[in-house]
Amino acid sequence: MDTIITRFPPSPTGYLHIGGARTALFNWLYARHNGGKFILRIEDTDAARSTKESVDAIFDALQWLGIDYDEGPYYQSQRYDIYRAHVDQLIASGNAYYCTCSAQRIEEMRQAAKARGENPRYDGTCREKGLPASPDAVVRFKTPGAGNTILEDVIRGNIVFSNAEIDDFIIRRSDGSPMYNLAVVVDDITMGINTIIRGDDHISNTPRQILLYRALGASVPVFGHVPMVLGDDRARLSKRHGAMSVTAYRDMGYYPDALLNYLVRLGWSHGDQEFFTKEELVEKFSLKNVGKSAGVFNPEKLLALNARHIHNAPEEKLAVHLLPFLSEKGIDAREDEYLYRVIATLKARSKTFVEMADGAEFYYFAPKSYDEKGVKKFLQPENIKALEKLAGALREQEAFDEKSLEPVFQKIMEETGLGFGKIAQPLRLALVGKAVSPGIFEMIAVLGKDETISRIDQCIAAMSGKTGISA
Repeated sequence: MDTIITRFPPSPTGYLHIGGARTALFNWLYARHNGGKFILRIEDTDAARSTKESVDAIFDALQWLGIDYDEGPYYQSQRYDIYRAHVDQLIASGNAYYCTCSAQRIEEMRQAAKARGENPRYDGTCREKGLPASPDAVVRFKTPGAGNTILEDVIRGNIVFSNAEIDDFIIRRSDGSPMYNLAVVVDDITMGINTIIRGDDHISNTPRQILLYRALGASVPVFGHVPMVLGDDRARLSKRHGAMSVTAYRDMGYYPDALLNYLVRLGWSHGDQEFFTKEELVEKFSLKNVGKSAGVFNPEKLLALNARHIHNAPEEKLAVHLLPFLSEKGIDAREDEYLYRVIATLKARSKTFVEMADGAEFYYFAPKSYDEKGVKKFLQPENIKALEKLAGALREQEAFDEKSLEPVFQKIMEETGLGFGKIAQPLRLALVGKAVSPGIFEMIAVLGKDETISRIDQCIAAMSGKTGISA
């Protein structure tokens, strides 16, 4: 069996959007599952719209997603000599010809075809003239006038196109630049691409490309056209559905493995399984399980899946993604054991890294104020006295892990006659500044003895009016 070689060929005219990312993912997974190669190609022949910023944004998005490539990036703008040689080959073999019909003449042909109830098309005026190259000449492919071209699609099944409906399409402009269909076919041939997975909006191009492969004496790759991604109103996905750039999801605090998991499930299934690690996707992915129905993008489901991935991921893998959000808050955190312990207390309650960073802030900064409602409810004189007793008991405590702290609280409860909540809630206010936090014992264990006692003392002083800290 030949080595599977797939490719992802984005046009750098904007950001990498959700649909493009899914196409890249399917090709990457198929190559990785089969021990093949995945090639990145930048289709930048549209010089007016292609920008370096867009190229960089594509690289940035792929790197964040963890979609690596084995060859490339290749740039079409640097391959014009290769395209020119293949066009010359098609002309020499009688499969292409020069055409000097003016734009006005072409429009007249189109209108005449419409008047006859036919599809607008070039009528072959220059097909048999044998015209030489000239500054105003384009090159057209000589499409067979009869018979059918069959697309053997591994996802959709066979699709038959009548050659009579395919006109002699342009493969090179008069300025020498290649047209899309010519460039991609030459690229795929010269790069050894044998499997093409792409959106079904490309189906109309495929018969022309198949004809070009054959005219150039090349094998036709395996094609698989995946349905488009739709919004929840069944319309094509757009910004109003939340179809932002991939990096926008990164900036909103999404975990890349969660987005990969969600994207692959928009058109592929493996039984009833919904949650996949990246490693499981590589292991299980196959084209036979790609569906024919369009996937519907649901931001709520993505968010729920993101929370699940964060909950299940090791702290070490989450840390690198959390650090930028901590930095935005002015927190000089490092990827160390302390950060891992912070994450362990927060990941079960965080849907995104934005939420996790919000939740982590108190681990790095002592409270500057205390929630007013919480103070009125939980910091009454009897609670203050309990905090004083707790601080004293903690000073005498040597072991400061979760298991060792429970007896300390039990002792304070017995001495004061207060239930756990009557002690825990004032303590939360003292440590966090508000009445919501991770579990008391796990939180104290992370903060450590000195910081915990310092914050309790600070709170007691604030409640006694001895500091400038506000309630």
